[in-house]
Amino acid sequence: MGIVRISSLLIGVSLLMACGGGSNSTSDTGTNPGTNPDPGNADAGCTGSCASAASFLTANDVRKVIAQAVNEAQAQATPVVVAVTDRVGNVIGVYRMNGAAPTVRIGSDRGVVGGLENLDVPTELAAIAKAVTGAYLSSEGNAFSTRSASQIVQDHFNPGEDNTPGGPLFGVQFSQLPCSDLSMRFNGAPRVGPHRSPLGLSADAGGFPLYKNGVPVGGIGVAGDPDYTLDANILDRDRDIDEFAAWAGTFDFGAPSNRRADRITVEGKTLRFTDVEFAQLARDPATAPGFDSIAALGSVIEVKGYFGGAIVDGLAFGQQASGIRPDTADYAGLDAFVLDDGAGNNRYAPRDGTDGASALTASEVRTLIQEALAVANRARAQIRQPLSTPARVSVSVVDTTGTILAIARARDAPIFGIDVSLQKARTALLMSSASAAANIRSRDTVNFFNVDLDLDGARANLVTVGTSEPGDYVDRLQAFLGLPNAFTDGAIAFTPRATGNMARPFYPDGIESAPPGPLSNPFERWSPFSTGLQLDLVYTTLALHVAFYLQQIGLAVNIDGGADLPALSDVPMNCTGIASLANGIQIFPGAVPIYRSGNLIGAIGVSGDGIEQDDMVSFLGLHNAGVKLGGAIGNAPSAIRSDNLVPQGARLRYIQCPQAPFIDSNATQVCEGR
Repeated sequence: MGIVRISSLLIGVSLLMACGGGSNSTSDTGTNPGTNPDPGNADAGCTGSCASAASFLTANDVRKVIAQAVNEAQAQATPVVVAVTDRVGNVIGVYRMNGAAPTVRIGSDRGVVGGLENLDVPTELAAIAKAVTGAYLSSEGNAFSTRSASQIVQDHFNPGEDNTPGGPLFGVQFSQLPCSDLSMRFNGAPRVGPHRSPLGLSADAGGFPLYKNGVPVGGIGVAGDPDYTLDANILDRDRDIDEFAAWAGTFDFGAPSNRRADRITVEGKTLRFTDVEFAQLARDPATAPGFDSIAALGSVIEVKGYFGGAIVDGLAFGQQASGIRPDTADYAGLDAFVLDDGAGNNRYAPRDGTDGASALTASEVRTLIQEALAVANRARAQIRQPLSTPARVSVSVVDTTGTILAIARARDAPIFGIDVSLQKARTALLMSSASAAANIRSRDTVNFFNVDLDLDGARANLVTVGTSEPGDYVDRLQAFLGLPNAFTDGAIAFTPRATGNMARPFYPDGIESAPPGPLSNPFERWSPFSTGLQLDLVYTTLALHVAFYLQQIGLAVNIDGGADLPALSDVPMNCTGIASLANGIQIFPGAVPIYRSGNLIGAIGVSGDGIEQDDMVSFLGLHNAGVKLGGAIGNAPSAIRSDNLVPQGARLRYIQCPQAPFIDSNATQVCEGR
């Protein structure tokens, strides 16, 4: 096959990239998508309570999904790789059609040079990342696809609308990373989740959730189109072959029509779900041949570290074996769920902090989670149907070492929010601490790689194409704020909303004439593949994951033409090398630091619903817990919150709560004065 270029990092992190463009994709501005004849997408009326021990994909279901997708890909004359996961991220089927490309190329079509632009991703990893994304972003109350993801992670929301803020989930692509200390790893058979993704979350079209009787049971991802890119124009309808094949695969397993993203609005804007409907497919998936009849078209393949090579049943979400089950001990009356080790033990039951005499106690941690879930249960959801549904979120609490003191979640909260709530809590903790600058400066120079892949010679050469100094971000932040001691004295309380403001390619966010935030790359060098501090902190570990994966498929690996690397182990469960930041930072809202008598003692993070809801649940949950505990803990003193700062004439944000958020009350401005 000769020389192929492959992304060193994107193999380890492929950012939420959307579909659109490419040699197998065209745009259509005038088509009517028509009606959806899928008998499996009728509204089952589920709002989070429909999942049962029978809610899982069987091996025969997986075969049917794959056969339907392959049938459409064959009709479109594009061989692809199809991956299927269960709801907690177990990969339960991967099929490669004969002739499917070994890699797909990343690019934003913006002319950005460097980062992950113009790099190639192993096709099977792209397919798995798409399937994980469809499964993790969806619930009984909402069905999101990788196309939905594209819309909410770009530099403007909506993409293509000038001078609008960045997407509400800007940065979520760097979650569920293969080095996360929370996400589980493949060990030969489906096991407790949630599991990691080989490429983080994806927004390249071709990833959808799978449903049975109104319950999400997994996801499908298809990769084969040569371009893994961005849909920078959502005003037209793209014809993407990956999306066509994946959509065919969802037949009989489709999301309920009134739970699809295109029935949900954010900030008054309707979300996207799919640019194809069943009436537009080349073949009727209802008449697709069975799995046995496609034996000549390809084969089930092993994916080292993710899939053992045999199609198997998935696990039923909400059951002990899945790793997420109802709470029975700590959160009575709150309809809470916890993470289980598979043997009936809560992985993250409330515990004492590890950081000295002022540490949070297990009782305080339990109260924090209880009060946060109580706020969520009263709050009106933003990204769910029906409109009266409470917010469904995950909540994490950490101490000043980043140690997890508890994690719990509301019924039916989307899976992605577990890892993200922890990222948010750790981000609030690190950025508010006196050790933020030292920790960031402690990171070695980041060497960015491309990979020259010689498949005929079974060799891979990691080629250095650029470098970054993490400490430079600290210098820029201190200059930006006009505070030479910022990140060194712990004098300012930062939230992910504040950190995210400074990690956008424009400050103020979305104003195209403005300079970049100090934690972002300048816009001429920025794309979702080349972002700034968030990527740089995790890049080195992800590059090691690339090298490990290449060795697992039988390639000798070297760096810049040097000696072959010795056999590598899979990456450690720490993405950054910073003890308190094991799964990376997150730069969209939903966390606050925790204080005792003016001293930082931890942080609480929330994720799973609208970002204002996430902010409110963390902020009010902490406030209410403090009241209940007689003032023992609380939010940062107002005098040290980041919204006292006005760099470049634009106030830095701290939190933002919804105006009238509660289902059972008309109260407004509920966070004011807290």
